[in-house]
Amino acid sequence: MNFNFLLDNAASSADAAQQQNPGQIWMLLGMYALLALAIYFFIFRPNKKKKKAEEEMKNSLEVGDDITTIGGIMGRVVSIKDDDSIVIETASDRSRLRIKRWAISTIDTEKNPESKKDEAKSEKTEESKKKKTFFGKKDEN
Repeated sequence: MNFNFLLDNAASSADAAQQQNPGQIWMLLGMYALLALAIYFFIFRPNKKKKKAEEEMKNSLEVGDDITTIGGIMGRVVSIKDDDSIVIETASDRSRLRIKRWAISTIDTEKNPESKKDEAKSEKTEESKKKKTFFGKKDEN
């Protein structure tokens, strides 16, 4: 079998395809650009927002806040040091731990508990005023 004939035929068909449609390269580059944009908007951008929110949460830490560390230790903040560490009390016997700020997972203290209670009460009263049937229509009774 003559393989040179096959290689020459494949090379000539590739040249012919490139001569017939030179915009195909731009379409391919456009598809790669769209893929890069999709990766940015679905992976990198949400991750960046999440890190920014975590940084704001850790910077808004105050003395007296209840926290949970990434290791699962729960405690109350006693003092905040300048070297990016905090001291927490972990139990009723007032044992203290010094941890780094990056080790904080969540702040468990609600900042405005009274306003949340008021909002919940007002939502319940509004819902009781609006009686709806199964399909979401207002009941005349």
